[in-house]
Amino acid sequence: MIKLTIVALTLWFIWFSNTHFDEYTVRILNNIAIFVILAVSYNLINGVTGQFSLEPNGFVAIGAYVTALLLVSPESKQYQYAIVDPYPFILTLHANFVVALLLGGIFSAILAACLSFPVFRVRGDYLAIVTLGFGFIIKILAINVPEATNGSLGLNDIPEFSNLYWTGGIAMIAVIVVLNIINSKFGRAMKAVRDDEDAAIAMGVNTFKAKTLAFCTSAFFEGVGGGLLAALLTSISPDLFDFFFTFQLLIIIVLGGLGSTTGAIIGTVLVMGGSEWMRFLDEPIHLFGYNAPAMPGMRMVVFSLGLILIMLFAREGIMGKRELTDFFKPRKKGDK
Repeated sequence: MIKLTIVALTLWFIWFSNTHFDEYTVRILNNIAIFVILAVSYNLINGVTGQFSLEPNGFVAIGAYVTALLLVSPESKQYQYAIVDPYPFILTLHANFVVALLLGGIFSAILAACLSFPVFRVRGDYLAIVTLGFGFIIKILAINVPEATNGSLGLNDIPEFSNLYWTGGIAMIAVIVVLNIINSKFGRAMKAVRDDEDAAIAMGVNTFKAKTLAFCTSAFFEGVGGGLLAALLTSISPDLFDFFFTFQLLIIIVLGGLGSTTGAIIGTVLVMGGSEWMRFLDEPIHLFGYNAPAMPGMRMVVFSLGLILIMLFAREGIMGKRELTDFFKPRKKGDK
């Protein structure tokens, strides 16, 4: 009943926002919804499964470029490719929005499945370095294969299909899918890998299968999120998918609580929404008769101080490993 209420309230909020809020606010909410998709999927591999992966920018870039190449018309592609002529097959690519998003996610998931064999031969910091390198490779390829990606110029004139119904709806689907995986036997295997991989192996858990499932699921939704981002911005370039993109997602899931899907959502709202809604701090401030001059960047100072205070007093993040529904469960006798 609680879950149905949350879904109903979310659907109502999407409708209300799309019909009553101004264009700027809707734009921010679209961005938040896309990052919710990316954060909850990234949290599945990093928080739930405990694999310190730094790959999201690579999979998001793949999803964005695949979706963009399928949405941009052949005439527009011919006009945009100014450095070199595109590959002939690039001009023939075309699909509707739904197919483009799915293919962006599927391509990312297939690549994740291929990468899982060499990637999961290592653990911990070594895994972070390997996946970090993958993100750099994707960005370098996007720059140095202009016949496919138009190089550093990127792709423009991408049809703006993303709206709050698409981004909010897919964010709901991502959250539901991830929560169902976490609460399944596969989710329990992922948590066992996180807590003690050697003990999980000793108990007969197929740790490689659990990690690969988390990795591929995460990559699929990151690819879909990249496609939505491309269709929202209507323009992409390799610089958009540098390491700062991954670092931003890492801040979100750590702030919300590693292993908590609810925490990933809260972290997204605070990081992506808060940084935008605090822009007034960059402007001249008139307070109690005192006129403070404009100080560009002040919002990021205040925002960073807020992050520091939260992490000092909430060592495991805002939610820890708990979900919103945990607060509504009846307490058992003896629980504190």
